[in-house]
This record gives sequence, structure tokens and C-alpha cells, in this order.
Amino acid sequence: MKLLFSIIIPVYNRPQEIDELLESLTKQDFSDDFEVLIIEDGSENPAEEIVNSYKNTLDVKYFFKDNSGAGASRNFGMEKATGNYFIILDSDVIVPKNYLSAIKKGLKNNFTDAFGGPDAAHKSFTNLQKAINYSMTAVLTTGGIRGKKKTVGKFQPRSFNFGISKKAFTVTNGFSALKYGEDIDLTFRLWEHKFKTQLIEQAFVYHKRRSSISDFFKQTYNFGTARPYLNKKYPKTAKITYWFPSVFILFLVINLIWAYFGYGQFLYFYLVYFLILFFDSFLQNRSIIVAFLSVFTTLTQFFGYGLGFLKSQFVKKNS
Repeated sequence: MKLLFSIIIPVYNRPQEIDELLESLTKQDFSDDFEVLIIEDGSENPAEEIVNSYKNTLDVKYFFKDNSGAGASRNFGMEKATGNYFIILDSDVIVPKNYLSAIKKGLKNNFTDAFGGPDAAHKSFTNLQKAINYSMTAVLTTGGIRGKKKTVGKFQPRSFNFGISKKAFTVTNGFSALKYGEDIDLTFRLWEHKFKTQLIEQAFVYHKRRSSISDFFKQTYNFGTARPYLNKKYPKTAKITYWFPSVFILFLVINLIWAYFGYGQFLYFYLVYFLILFFDSFLQNRSIIVAFLSVFTTLTQFFGYGLGFLKSQFVKKNS
């Protein structure tokens, strides 16, 4: 099958991000034709003018629709696309010049009806963005499940960098109405229909992510609320490791209380962990500031995800 790529990008009130992403797409070392579909999800600050400025350099199409969330916007884009393989990107990413070439090579060597790629921190990112990227991708924090290594079992693509064939989209109907965890839900449905997924390590993107600690907390909290729902919906996919952030924060709080009464020796385990994390981040980012911030972003991630997971598990169902 000859691959015809359609790149689907939902956007909501982020025209500047679309400008940066489209600019990076104009620099691809890719000789085949591809189209780009921008799906404006009911934005009050639309990106149409910026998108139109790229019509001489890209085969780009702009669609404005009522606000319905990212999942429905991605489905809308795939329904409008003319290609036979869809590439889903978040608006807050930048792609390196070999991105599409890496996807084509990966699918040529091992065709699967869906794939995912890792994310990385661009040199232009702020120190906080680099620290957040470290916390979200490091083996010491997430176990490498977001593309840092291949030994993570069956790979679960994430929607910021997600590929799916037209055939697989037609069979699964694409993303569900879930507000959070909709990409993992789609992956599980792909597996139920016997479609295979893979990690294409060279098809990475630079992902800017959230720009503040409070936004990052909210994002990870929402991720945490989604997982128990997915565990119940797909019980065979549930893993004990999904409990780790919740257990981590519970024992940290308990040990802080014990320390108040003079039994703080167990806190040394946390100190050792954060020292190892600090030096690992320093080696990866070559920055003491980023390494220091990585400790706080990792704590934020564990507290956000862990609290969201516990609330969804015991208090309120995700919907």
C-alpha cells in the first residue's frame, strides 16, 4: 500500500502554536505529497489567518466547527481527510525535519495500523518546560511508557503524536467521547480488533506541554482520573504499577507525619530517590536549574496523578 499521509491538528485558542507547528512542517525533508488539516474547535481566538498564510507552502485545509473537544475534532478531521494514513498531532508540538521520513521508514520496515512516537524538549524550551518533559518521559518517573524504551510491552500511543490507518479508523470509529484517556481507550479498541501498534522511536516531536506548575498539576490529575475508568472498562490491561504514584504520595504523607513525632528515618528513601532523579535529569539536560526543577515537577506529577487516580477509584467515576 502506498502511504498517503493526512496530518490532523485540532486547535483551541492557540494560533501562535499552530504558526510554530506549520512552520516546522514546511521544513520537512520529505519528498512525498501530504496534506494538513487544521480543525478549529470553536475557538474565540481563531487561527484561520495564520493557517491561510501557509497555503502557498503547504497543502493545508482549515475547518471551523462548534466546540466538542479534541477527540471529536480529530475524528472530524479524519472524516474530511483524503489520505489513507492519518497522523494526529497536538497543536503545542514542533516536528523535526525528518519526522515524516522517519514515519514512512518505520511503517515500511514494519507496517502497523497504528503507531506512536516519543516526545522531547527543544533547546528553545524554558527550564520549566524541560523539567516537565523530563518528569513525563524519564524511566525513573514513568518507567519509559511514553516512548523512552521499547521494553514496555505493547506500546500505547498518545494523542499528541499518534498515527492510525484509514482502515483502523473506519473499524474503530476513532476516538471516543472521553475527555481524558481517549487515546488509550482507542489503543485498547485497536487491540480488540486485532490491529497492531508500535513505537517509532525516530518519529519524535518537541512537545511544549504546560507552561506552569498549576496547569501541569491539573493535566496530570486528569490523567489520573482516567486510568481507573480504563482499568474497569478493560480489566485485562490493568497493572499494579498504575497504583505507584498514589502509593508514593500516601507513604510520603505518612512518613512526614511520623517525622513530626521523631520517626523520620524512612524519609531517607525519598531523599535518595530524589537525589538520583536530580543527577539523572542533570545528565540528560546539562542544567542544574532544570535538574532542580525536575524534582518539583516530578512531585507535582505524582501528587496530581496519584490524587486523581484515588478520587476516580474510590470517590467518583470518570465520564
